[in-house]
Parts: sequence; structure tokens; C-alpha cells
Amino acid sequence: MVRRGGRLRMSRRLKRFLMRWIVPGLAVAWVRLLNATLRYRESGREHFESARASDRPIVGAFLHGHMIALLAFMSRPDTGRWVLMCSQSSDGDAMAEIETRLGFEVVRGSSGSDGLQALVDMVRLVRADPELGSCLAVDGSRGPAGLVQQGILSLAQHTGGSIVPVAASARPAKVFHKAWDRPILPLPFARVDIVYGAPIDVPRRTRPGEAEELRKRVECDLAELQACANALSGGRE
Repeated sequence: MVRRGGRLRMSRRLKRFLMRWIVPGLAVAWVRLLNATLRYRESGREHFESARASDRPIVGAFLHGHMIALLAFMSRPDTGRWVLMCSQSSDGDAMAEIETRLGFEVVRGSSGSDGLQALVDMVRLVRADPELGSCLAVDGSRGPAGLVQQGILSLAQHTGGSIVPVAASARPAKVFHKAWDRPILPLPFARVDIVYGAPIDVPRRTRPGEAEELRKRVECDLAELQACANALSGGRE
């Protein structure tokens, strides 16, 4: 029993070491090499530019399954500077290190109990630096996939930012169908379509029922943008 427990502890220590020191470096190198081969095509870029030209911070809204494709794209210098949220899990440790090395600001939290503090941290960073955009996976870290949660509205309200919904599709790409969010992984030399929606302004205070209307609007816009991105790239999810 002692041997078994010792092996388990050794296995956990090895995993922590790999996820903290080995995996991030390999992943960042891979993202940069992949980025050099991808062919990006943007649609609705004028929506992004109009939001960036305003005096309000940008709050990017995307689905969790598009994180890999969008991380590669957003790490390019011409997309601006961003703060992201990453979970507190051991896998999240590796992802946070990857995102930091790619040039993102990172706060730790998820849709669980630590999510509120993470939102507070994001708001604090954006208020201190209004040129810093914020991004959030609107269906959280656990789903259900495509169901927009209230966090994106809170982030926009407290930063005074405009929500810019964005979707991505790639061909050829690997789709992990067994995962709850069905993440897409663009393959080398893929064409990646990035589609932006019109900015959505969220008032500091909402009337009864208004927050739910805004939530549904973000959800609807993202579904339409995804259909558009898939049609443009010929990709499937």
C-alpha cells in the first residue's frame, strides 16, 4: 500500500513538473511555428476596429471550443493586448504559463467558486490600463457548450467595455468530438476564418429582463457568426 501511494505521489509530482516546465515551452514553440503556416482571413474586421477606436475597452466574447484557434491568432502583435482567464486546475497551470509566454495577461479562475475573484481581477487590470482588452469564453469552463453565461455581461458592465463577439473556423482542422466543448485545432497550412460581430454595449445598470435579453443576443450572435465562419472556411464542427 505504501509503495502504491509512493508511486502515486511520484506520478503527481512528475505531472506537475511536466505541466509547469516542459509542456508550456513545447506548446509555445508549436503555436509560433503553426502560426507561421496558417492563412488567416478576417470578416467583419470593421466591427473590431470601430470598437477599438472608441473610448471603451473591448470585451471579446468567444466559445470555449475556439480557444486554441483564437489564441494563435490573438498572439499576433496587430490584434492588441489582452487579459484572459484561466482555470485553477493543474492543467490550467500549464495553460496559464503558455498564455503568459505568448504575451497575454492572465488571471486565474473559472465558472466555479473562484470565478468571481477572477472577474474582479480582470476588471481591475482593465481599469488600470484601458488599452488592455479582455476576453472570456462565454460558455465557461464546464459548459454546456454554446450557452452564454452571465460573466461576460458583468465584465462589460464593470469595465465599461463593449462586447465584440468573435467566432473561428479552420480547414483542415482536428475536432475533438468527445470533449464537451468540441475544440478545434487548426492543422498546419490551414485556412482560418475569423468572423467578428457588431459591438454590443451593456449599460452599467440593466432594467428587469434586460440582462437576459443581452445574454440571448450574445448567444444568438455567436451562433450566427459560427455558421458564417464554417461556411467561409468549409470547416465542420
